[in-house]
Amino acid sequence: MKYYIIAGEASGDLHASNLIKELKKVDSNADFRCWGGDLMQQQGAHLVKHYRDLAFMGFTEVVANLGTIFKNIKLCKRDVVAYKPDALVLVDYPGFNMRIAEFAKKNGLRVFYYISPKIWAWNQGRVHKIKKVIDRMFVIFPFEKEFYDQFNYPVDFVGNPLLDAIEGMDTSKISFEEFTTENKLSGKPIIALLPGSRKQEVEKMLKMMLSVKSSYPSFQFVIAGAPSLSGEFYESFLQGQQVSLLSNKTYSLLQHATAALVTSGTATLETALFEVPQVVCYKAGKISYHIAKRLIKVKYISLVNLIMNREVVKELIQDELNTANLKQELDAVLLGGAKYDKVKSDYLSLKKMLGGKGASFNTAQLIFNDISLK
Repeated sequence: MKYYIIAGEASGDLHASNLIKELKKVDSNADFRCWGGDLMQQQGAHLVKHYRDLAFMGFTEVVANLGTIFKNIKLCKRDVVAYKPDALVLVDYPGFNMRIAEFAKKNGLRVFYYISPKIWAWNQGRVHKIKKVIDRMFVIFPFEKEFYDQFNYPVDFVGNPLLDAIEGMDTSKISFEEFTTENKLSGKPIIALLPGSRKQEVEKMLKMMLSVKSSYPSFQFVIAGAPSLSGEFYESFLQGQQVSLLSNKTYSLLQHATAALVTSGTATLETALFEVPQVVCYKAGKISYHIAKRLIKVKYISLVNLIMNREVVKELIQDELNTANLKQELDAVLLGGAKYDKVKSDYLSLKKMLGGKGASFNTAQLIFNDISLK
């Protein structure tokens, strides 16, 4: 079978690569063409466009790059038609992927969506379009199935792929001493900084995260560098700072971190699954923030709190994200802090809610069975 897979971000590249790995197990004749990243390419997919050329953050940034976005959509439509896939598999990245889904459906292709657009957060009316253009939706959070049930749209809850990704790491965890020596770090406990995977995110978040560094001389601050961003990009933030950068080693860093400052997004859930106490940070441009505030329909911005439907990790949003608040909340989640034990306990409850591993295999099996019957 021929599979055309589209992912537009680092997290999508990770989950799509694991899906490709599982599809190859259930379909020995599988052929893949994709928009995504290095991990998908490493699994044998022919990479048409890298996600680093696709990621634009916020309303104003999207508007400023509309020309490029429309060119990419046009290119993608042509390429999909030319490839004639048995299955079009869309992975998250809804602004782009929903346009491709509508086009593909009109052209008679079988359309699957893995990792639902977050329509439960804002613009819930989009569910009606999804029902028209997506043949089958695979969701990764229990509450998403409940949401779609309200609209009489049956979806498959396949589990959460982050459990697969973390399980797939080398289980022979190296010691803290080996990790720090290998990466030329000091022996101090680590506070990990996860400022995001897009340039716009890092530019907004990293300076604020580093503003508390001087208050923690007994810790070392280590930045989780995104695979899509070069070391040179981070250099301007590191000048005069005793801070280390580890690129493309986020999971290894989280294995050894004592606490973390995390930009809202998938990274908040990843950090929780590694049981690292965290403070969630979010700040957007003023225009983007005020537009989003009017549209967002959920109480929380972090996946951890959304899944648990209560505050497990502190979210410092917009004006609340300042040096004083950041220090106060970081103190609270460090060992001996007021929130440390509660956060650790809540993380265990979170894992139980997500179920066991196997999301990638479950999705691959359902897709293959579906198209085999057509």
